[in-house]
Amino acid sequence: MHYHAYLWTGPKDRFDQEALRRPPHPHPPPPDARPEVIQRYREMAAAFPTSELPPLETAYWLVKPRVLVRGTWEAGEVEAATGWLGARLAEFAPRFAAEAQRADGHRQGLVRSAGERIGGGGDVSLGFYLERPSYLSLALVTCSPNRAAPELPCPLGG
Repeated sequence: MHYHAYLWTGPKDRFDQEALRRPPHPHPPPPDARPEVIQRYREMAAAFPTSELPPLETAYWLVKPRVLVRGTWEAGEVEAATGWLGARLAEFAPRFAAEAQRADGHRQGLVRSAGERIGGGGDVSLGFYLERPSYLSLALVTCSPNRAAPELPCPLGG
């Protein structure tokens, strides 16, 4: 088991495009469905794995392009993985829209909680509104296997 880190930041209205953040239904529409339904399914099935947008379900980061992986750590390296998370939180804290989220104690609590979560084999997904309005998404995803979606492959082939 190991962990992958992901980071996305961008316009809030782009983040709100949930159709691009949702994995396609596992079963395509039946052949006799309306052509526009079939076409839309094909478009979404092709777009989802290549989109840089954070998925609605954290485990689905694993099907995104490997270039989106910002760091990888082995199971025994929880501190290194949460260190990455803590550094990103500190980096973006001055831009957080909510003043309470900028506090060191709040960020340290998030890092501690993330360590407990991934140390137990779970995933971590955090999101923050930034000024302009922008959005920041951070994730630590357990891999090989992922508890929530064990069928998903490792993005790095491992």
